[in-house]
Amino acid sequence: MLNKLLVVFGLLFIISACQNDKLIKRGDTLQVAYQKAMAFYMEEDYTEAANAFDTVTRLGRGTDYGQEAQYYLAESYYKNRQYLLAASEYDRFISLYPNEERRQEAEFNAAMSYYHQSPRYKLDQSATRNAIERFQLFNNRYPDSELVTEAADKIDEMRNKLARKSYEAAQFYVRTDQYLAATIYLEETIDQYPESEWAEKALVDLIDTYITYADNSVPERQEERYSKAVDTYEKFLQLFPDSDYRSEVENMHDDAQNKLSDVRDNMISESADN
Repeated sequence: MLNKLLVVFGLLFIISACQNDKLIKRGDTLQVAYQKAMAFYMEEDYTEAANAFDTVTRLGRGTDYGQEAQYYLAESYYKNRQYLLAASEYDRFISLYPNEERRQEAEFNAAMSYYHQSPRYKLDQSATRNAIERFQLFNNRYPDSELVTEAADKIDEMRNKLARKSYEAAQFYVRTDQYLAATIYLEETIDQYPESEWAEKALVDLIDTYITYADNSVPERQEERYSKAVDTYEKFLQLFPDSDYRSEVENMHDDAQNKLSDVRDNMISESADN
């Protein structure tokens, strides 16, 4: 039993010694430190690689090794899915080495780092907006890049998420009978994200919401709100003439138009009585 324990401890000691040899030690040259960091990276041990490259960046400022380490530090964080840190280190690389040939790749990966931080639509969308901005800057700066199409697709995807957030906010206000707030969010969905899949449904709901809003308004405000329902119908026809909602929307338009006529007739009648 004792012999077995000695063998186990011996193996652990050897493994530990080998592992320690992989780590950067005081006295290692900058070249050796960089090689050890790259060894971790090639082994896909991105946590240790990031730690090692961070050391090299601090030891090798102003050197070629420091420049390479800065790039691979960002890459290590990115491949380890530490996207907040990755974005920061890509930006540092771009700032320190603006003329480096890998700048385009670094800018795209920085945008991707924000993209990966983008949460589901119900949560705060600051990272989503940052990602959209970074992809737009990328496409403006590198219009001939082979990555432009992918960046554009990512922009569309994230704008659709923002549109859904706006649309779902409107639905909450509809459910809680807060019609003014609902119309504001529906109009935001339409005006800010007209290309999204939510814009068409938002227009349908906006017509319906204006009618319901008018139904529940004092007589003095009904004409304005039924009129907005009719105007929104005209906008719907312009934007989505072949919509599957066409029949539903036409029924809502007829309802709004009839109620608007009734309101105006009542106003004329009351004016004549006075």
